[in-house]
Amino acid sequence: MDITSDTHSQHISRQFNQELEELKTHLMTMGGLVENQVQEAVKALLEGDSRLAEKVRDNDRQVNDMQLKIDDECTRVLARRQPAASDLRLVLAVIRATADLERIGDEASKIARNALILIESGTAVRGAVEVRHISEHVRKMLRDALTAFARFDTELALQVVREDETVDDEYGSAMRSLMTFMMEDNRAIGPVLSVMWILRALERVGDHADNLAEYVIYLVKGLDIRHMDPDQIDEDALKRRD
Repeated sequence: MDITSDTHSQHISRQFNQELEELKTHLMTMGGLVENQVQEAVKALLEGDSRLAEKVRDNDRQVNDMQLKIDDECTRVLARRQPAASDLRLVLAVIRATADLERIGDEASKIARNALILIESGTAVRGAVEVRHISEHVRKMLRDALTAFARFDTELALQVVREDETVDDEYGSAMRSLMTFMMEDNRAIGPVLSVMWILRALERVGDHADNLAEYVIYLVKGLDIRHMDPDQIDEDALKRRD
């Protein structure tokens, strides 16, 4: 069953409509929070701001609390409303999405912790250009995935899925460059390893944004593309699928 942004306004129960809309709203709020966490963690690294890094690290609990709250709301909707078809897919997609958003919060915390190590060591950040570039790329993926979720936009979701391969290529290139640098100067091994962990965390943010986009396609089209090659997905067929 194909759904649109208007599908969930057709229930007899206005309270049910409100509950479904609140799930989406709270998911978007959580998404905005974790995107900000990633942005501030990278900013702390690039600007050498230890207080900001500590703030990001300590705010991880807030993300966890939001996940628990949304999961509880989903459980109550399932118990009280026993949703079916597209409504059930919406609740399941929200549950899955909050798990990925919580993990993005974890990755932001990892970035902040490694940023603190580098700041406290007083070492210049090798690979700062790559960190900035990849962070901007994965944050855009996350914003687009959340926008696709809010609008039930499968075309935008598919774009996000395909962007993940580009991020993987950028990550691989950056890691090879840092490996070469460590081989040339073994004194840089410690600091470069911290940068590598940061890049790995950013690459994982991209993976989770990809997951969010896949949930949108599942939600709207009822199609599970998790194990499909993005290049093999027929956009026209996706548009036609009922």
